[in-house]
Amino acid sequence: MYWPLGAPRVYAASRRKRKPSDNSEEKENGETEEAASRILGLRVARNGHLFITITETALTVWQTAPVVVLASVTRSIQSLKNYGSNVSVLLRPDSSIAVLQTSLGFLITYTIIPDATARVYQQLRDNPHARRQSSSDRLAFEEERRGFPEVNIRFRMVIKVDAGIGNVLALDDELIVATEKPPAVQCIRWAPDSAGGQTSTELLSRMAWVQKKSCVVDMVYDRAMSLAVWITNDGRAYAVQRLSAQSRESDGPRKLFRGYGFHTPEKEEDLVTRASINARFSLLAIGCVNAEVHVYTARDYQGSIPLSHKLEPPVSLLTTGSISTLSYSPDGYCLFVGYEKGWALWSVYGKLQACSFTADRGISEANAEGWLQNVQDAAWLSAGTNILLTGRNDDRLWLMEMAKSAVTGCFSAANISRTVLLTNSNLMVYRGYDLPVLNTLSADASLWHHVPIPSTYLANQRPIRSTVISSDGRYVAIAGRRGLAHYSVSSGRWRTFDDMQAENSFVVRGGMCWYQHILIAAVETDNYHELRLYSRERGLDDSSLLFVEQLPSAAVVIALTGQDSLLVYTYQNILYHFVINATSTAVSLVQVGQIALNGIVRAPARVRAVSWILPDHQLREGDPSQDVAHASVIFLVDAKLVLLQSSNDGHRGLKYDMRVIANNVEYFDLMRDQFSLPGTLDRSLPPSPSAEDALDVVHTDRGLRDSLWYFDGNEVQCWMDVEDLIEAASTSNDRELPPTVSISADFYPTSVLLNKGILLGIDADLVQRRDVQFAFFRFSIRTQLILPSLLRRHLAHFDEPAASALAHRYQALPYFSHSLEILLHTVLDDEVDKPPPNPESALLPAVLSFLSSFPEYLDILVQCTRKTELRSWRTLFSHLPPPQELFERSLAKGMLKTAGGYLLVLHTFEEMDTSSEQCVRLLQKAKEAGDWDLCKELARFLMALDESGDTLKLSLERMELSPIDTVESGSVRLRTPKPGNGRPDGESKMNGGISPASSDTQSPGIGLGIEAGQEDYFSRH
Repeated sequence: MYWPLGAPRVYAASRRKRKPSDNSEEKENGETEEAASRILGLRVARNGHLFITITETALTVWQTAPVVVLASVTRSIQSLKNYGSNVSVLLRPDSSIAVLQTSLGFLITYTIIPDATARVYQQLRDNPHARRQSSSDRLAFEEERRGFPEVNIRFRMVIKVDAGIGNVLALDDELIVATEKPPAVQCIRWAPDSAGGQTSTELLSRMAWVQKKSCVVDMVYDRAMSLAVWITNDGRAYAVQRLSAQSRESDGPRKLFRGYGFHTPEKEEDLVTRASINARFSLLAIGCVNAEVHVYTARDYQGSIPLSHKLEPPVSLLTTGSISTLSYSPDGYCLFVGYEKGWALWSVYGKLQACSFTADRGISEANAEGWLQNVQDAAWLSAGTNILLTGRNDDRLWLMEMAKSAVTGCFSAANISRTVLLTNSNLMVYRGYDLPVLNTLSADASLWHHVPIPSTYLANQRPIRSTVISSDGRYVAIAGRRGLAHYSVSSGRWRTFDDMQAENSFVVRGGMCWYQHILIAAVETDNYHELRLYSRERGLDDSSLLFVEQLPSAAVVIALTGQDSLLVYTYQNILYHFVINATSTAVSLVQVGQIALNGIVRAPARVRAVSWILPDHQLREGDPSQDVAHASVIFLVDAKLVLLQSSNDGHRGLKYDMRVIANNVEYFDLMRDQFSLPGTLDRSLPPSPSAEDALDVVHTDRGLRDSLWYFDGNEVQCWMDVEDLIEAASTSNDRELPPTVSISADFYPTSVLLNKGILLGIDADLVQRRDVQFAFFRFSIRTQLILPSLLRRHLAHFDEPAASALAHRYQALPYFSHSLEILLHTVLDDEVDKPPPNPESALLPAVLSFLSSFPEYLDILVQCTRKTELRSWRTLFSHLPPPQELFERSLAKGMLKTAGGYLLVLHTFEEMDTSSEQCVRLLQKAKEAGDWDLCKELARFLMALDESGDTLKLSLERMELSPIDTVESGSVRLRTPKPGNGRPDGESKMNGGISPASSDTQSPGIGLGIEAGQEDYFSRH
């Protein structure tokens, strides 16, 4: 759900000259200066406002927005001589202390002190719109003109580690130092405890869970999970917890840590070198010597850490080099993998989203673009919309901008059905959903609506943490650290708070959703948890609130479902059901039910999304207050899709049975939520579907309206009828779940467009041009047909009526026949490569029988033959009438080009002689129809059958046509008759066309059965 965008910005703290020098002394000095200015380490503060870098001799503090140097300290010559040069750097999470590790085994600490009264980098630019700005805008502008707070760096102390430093970890309360001789882990508190103690040590030899004779070489820690990953010199990985004083054993040696080995290499290429922790999805990623990334799931803190999946390098190990860094995005949806010779971006469960290995290395080296060639370290900024990169042996920083899906910050049905991307300062809304079918498929950049976020709101509340679009695509809302703002796509106007105090009085926590022009936001104030309703037609202030509903605890997620139902799941593990009561003058929320889920959902904070499924009779006739008794609730907990089914035992009331129905779920889409339109609310009703659309929503409601889709990081999976799923998942009926329909795509799918029968997604491309001295990323819309896979599932289950009903709903689409062709092509290829064990299990006859009911049948067969290898023809035509019969059918129906395609089959099967009567008959028909292009193709075909040209000459004489020259190889020149008198009026020349197929090549192409451009479009997209 992350894609790189544009070209990165480049920063450097040094001012060294980059031009080579001819003078040997100057060259030597230049190399020394270059080595001293190389960036060796990078660390970012927890709040994201500051980051630090080091070189061999200096420590530099930077601000992140914008990226500027705030302070720097250079160590003296005597300090370098006594303690050694800088090797790596650490930063206390609150950014108050920086720790330098030196080459001689010392730790040098510095205190970083912001000074709010002193300013640096005063900006001297005019404010031409001062008169039109609100008071908050003017205050923000004046604050910006004052510059940025100054930072002071002060020396604190030097710590000598006699046992040798293997690795160091900086936590909130202490430094954790892994020593080498002896192998041990030492904890050094930032300040002495109440007893005056400051250090404690535990030998690795006394840790029973650590392999003997090993030492720790790397450590990473995640505060949210309170978990660390240790890597030892023998390539093993351990999940480790720091024991508190209360949890330590009273008798025996004092234990500081508890851990479990979760990765034991079986061969040398499995040795671990790097690690990263994903708290949002409870994943532990480790990089191995062979450049693979193994991802484990931390199910609990008792050592249950199974392997989830592996990420193979996008190219060979020789091209990528070894892994240099691993880093999960702040929301956990993306993994950045830096290699010695490039980098790659992966979705949380393994979809490659972008990489630098498509770059031309020669151009990259010529332009000195180290961000493409090698990566030493990486750090995410601005809630994931930027990533900082450092190169090996380089003094520059690259700040690469990212565009991330709105689903990462706010999981809602609207965000999944309509693609919205968030960058550091802009929104990008894809507008192709409401356009005619072929316009939706277009990769035209003009279909993206770029919306700059108001600079005042961005300056005060960055980073933007959540974004949500309305189901009709009219409105978008954003929320940063505090407050919110919303935007109208049609008018292009933002609404923000005029009162800065009102904006800062609350934070959006639990998400947002749109009910037509009403924005529903779950917010938290200093004392309360609330649901607030704002109108797009009113200003943003406390007096313009439409309605406020108090909640007993903070909301985890909110979701709009059905026509007027709102689900609110809270940290008290209670799911509340509200009905939106809307009239022409007011709107309110009415609570009609709730479900206590204690003992069912163990960790409310792990819930990412919620929805439910009501039986049709309850939707049509039921009392909304009884919905909770009939609903089947769907939760997305971490990456598990969980189904809760209600039952009434008569004594204890409602009881809920839980079943995990899918794993590794990045997102899911319940089509009932997507196609349920909100109730009537004056003029804000969404417009009816466009008449230009080939398939309307009503048809979709009767077909796949009850389908459930999800993406598992590899393929899009679909249950076509969720009612069958609910029945199979019932614990009282211990059945296996119905299998899903799998649809693969070579891009990241962002939404399912049922009414157009496609998956829509995004693909990132790296662009390099020799006339431009920099490379940049751009992304384009990609599409994948879903109908072939759905039809194949029905036919594989011998349900041809269901397949026919589904196909007829999509028959008006301009690429419908192409969908049927893909169905035939994939089934044919599968049965040629893996023949069925017995004829009864073959799917190809059922597919051909199904296709024969459509008028495009004969064209589909021809198109399939021209796109498959000759070895597949025998398998295909073993289930079809003789090619001669298909040729006669095409000729009888006037499908002349289709009949020409069957001539190839007849010739390949040696069922036509040199003086082919079929070809002559077709040539006569083409002449009578005035199809001179087909005449030229057939003429060349006859020349290939008889190189002497006699057959062609006789045929032309019968048609009152005559060649004007001896026919050259591969070229035919004909005189065509004038209309009405049969006399020639010009010449026509043809190259290519129909020709007999050789025995070792694919059949030549004939453009039949698909409108111009569509077939090529899907091959490209």
